[in-house]
Amino acid sequence: MKTLDRTVFTQNHLVGISDLSPDEISLILNIADDYAGRMKEHKFKCDVLKGAIILTLFFEDSTRTRVSFEMAAKRLGADVVTMDVRTSSLNKGETFSDTIVTLNAMKPDGIVIRHNEYNAPSYVANRVDCPVINAGDSYREHPTQALLDALTMRQHFGKLDGLSVSIVGDIAHSRVANSNMMLLTKMGAKVKLVAPSVLMPEKTVVPNIPCFDNVKDGLKDADVVMTIRPQKERMQNVMIDDAAYYRDFGMTHEKLAYAKKEAILLDPGPYIRNLQISDAMADDATRFHYTQQVSNGIAVRMAVMDLLIGRK
Repeated sequence: MKTLDRTVFTQNHLVGISDLSPDEISLILNIADDYAGRMKEHKFKCDVLKGAIILTLFFEDSTRTRVSFEMAAKRLGADVVTMDVRTSSLNKGETFSDTIVTLNAMKPDGIVIRHNEYNAPSYVANRVDCPVINAGDSYREHPTQALLDALTMRQHFGKLDGLSVSIVGDIAHSRVANSNMMLLTKMGAKVKLVAPSVLMPEKTVVPNIPCFDNVKDGLKDADVVMTIRPQKERMQNVMIDDAAYYRDFGMTHEKLAYAKKEAILLDPGPYIRNLQISDAMADDATRFHYTQQVSNGIAVRMAVMDLLIGRK
């Protein structure tokens, strides 16, 4: 890895993109890009986190993010301890705060947490003695997802500045959309939001982002289209008709043609076929860069843990 100025990274935790400067984002992406290349070439042996113990706390179901963090930690030489929330003392009446105090007393070197409560990672970060990494909280933020999305875009286009990115789907309930809006605009990209009115927030986390209720206008001149599935587990007062949603917003080759000819499609997963994306689109590896995103997720999480925990 070429010498990078790591002194620009001043964070003790990663709880949100909102806390990161453009220089810190660039540093994470540069380190992640190096890790991604080394993994691709199968030239990898790393002990950056040798002897460290990473504790993962997933209070929501997860496949990609949990496994990605675990693989990232192990690739860096760390051991991973996963707390099974379903069999924890929380089910005996112990408070969340007391659980965190107890786990902190066991001296983990880092904590990765996903929680359905808004801002839970920040709550934990203020009560423990080790770095905390947000693996997704409520509909607020999912910082490492936005970072891996940005890495995927930068690898393909060679830049983020000046790119036009259209985010299509359930914007109102999506932490991925929020983190991407913040990261991409910080890095000079242009973001547009495309959603039916019931899935568009009244206020966006970044002001003055153009919003559209149809894909034809919303995808015009887009370099990147990112689909976001309807977050039905977070919908309380909203009902959508699946067939109508797929007809109007489900991504197909015909709809992607509204974007630039060379536009790529991304999705944070899990994606739902024939609701947010067609079978043909999901199977088109030349346009849909999902597997590259998944791979980049490991590299990005390695970079984040390297910066936060490896320096301790």
